[in-house]
Amino acid sequence: MSAGLETVLANAGLGVSPREFLAFVEDAVRKLAPPRPDPAAYLSLDERTALTEVGLDLSRRGDTESDHRARAIAQQAVLHDTALTVPQAAAALGIDASRVRHRIAEGRLAGWKDHRGWRLPAWQFTTHGVLPGLDTVLAAVPSDQPPLVVAAFMSTVQEDLQSGPANAAPRDWLLAGGDPTRVARLAARLGEPA
Repeated sequence: MSAGLETVLANAGLGVSPREFLAFVEDAVRKLAPPRPDPAAYLSLDERTALTEVGLDLSRRGDTESDHRARAIAQQAVLHDTALTVPQAAAALGIDASRVRHRIAEGRLAGWKDHRGWRLPAWQFTTHGVLPGLDTVLAAVPSDQPPLVVAAFMSTVQEDLQSGPANAAPRDWLLAGGDPTRVARLAARLGEPA
């Protein structure tokens, strides 16, 4: 398996060994996913009642059912592994590390802090700097949205963003010169019920 995982990581452009990647996954599993979560435990009695009345199954996952958390954990590990540190972001942008921290504080760059310092998701960078219109989009993202949700939004094709004959993901839309206010309007709705 190690050789297969090494190939997958190399093809994805991730500069990490299979052992390191699996350590990231194991760490994410410990932090993000209790072994057998009880969905009902996260809800009030009224919420549980309303959801079961409309047919939602709030029982624990069975041993033979696939675990939906695996994809989210893998995505979280990749998001973490591809994120830039402040010095890496500073080098990519050709600015001082203190300017990167200022941009994070001003909401002009997205990032989160972990035990090693600031991490900046790679999706917001291009070979020439930052994604065009990034500050407009980030200003619209609700503050309660986690980095993984924002990363997924920026890389998922949206029906409201048509580029030529096909719909585009927000990142691709912005790279093609699309209007950032259209992406910002969509980003402002992150976290709202569908």
